[in-house]
Amino acid sequence: MLKEILSISGKSGLFKLISQGKNMLIVESLIDKKRQPTYAHEKVVSLADVAIFTEDEEKPLADVFGLLLDKEDGKKVCIDLKAGNDVLRSYFAEVLPNYDRERVYPTDIKKLINWYNLLIDNGITEFKGNEEPEPETNSKETKEE
Repeated sequence: MLKEILSISGKSGLFKLISQGKNMLIVESLIDKKRQPTYAHEKVVSLADVAIFTEDEEKPLADVFGLLLDKEDGKKVCIDLKAGNDVLRSYFAEVLPNYDRERVYPTDIKKLINWYNLLIDNGITEFKGNEEPEPETNSKETKEE
C-alpha cells in the first residue's frame, strides 16, 4: 500500500497516486482530497522507498509504521510534537530501540509521526499490502521409489 503513497518535496502532507502521464503524475492529497498534477522536475518519493537508520541496518518505513501501529493499538500517536526533542527521542526509542540517534533527527521523528497519523486518519493501516507475493513452491511431494 505504501508504494502508492507519496511525499512531494515542497508540499505538506502525503499524496495518493491516482494516475501517471508522460511527464507528470496525478496525485490526491490525503489532507483535503484535492487532485493536482505533479511534474517530473519535482522530487517525489514513495513511502515504500523510505527507511529509518538503525545501528545495524536500515529499517523500512512500513516496518516502523507496523511497530507504531502495534504500540498505539491501531490508533493515532497522541504525543505532543511540540513537547521537545528529548520527549520525541524517548518515545521513538520505545518504538524502535536501536534507531541511530546521530542520523535520525527530531524533525524526522515528527515527520514520521505526522505521516503515521495522516495514514491512520485515512484508514490506511495495511502498510505492506502491495509487496510482491512470494512464489509458490510445488507442494506435492515426489514419491520415493
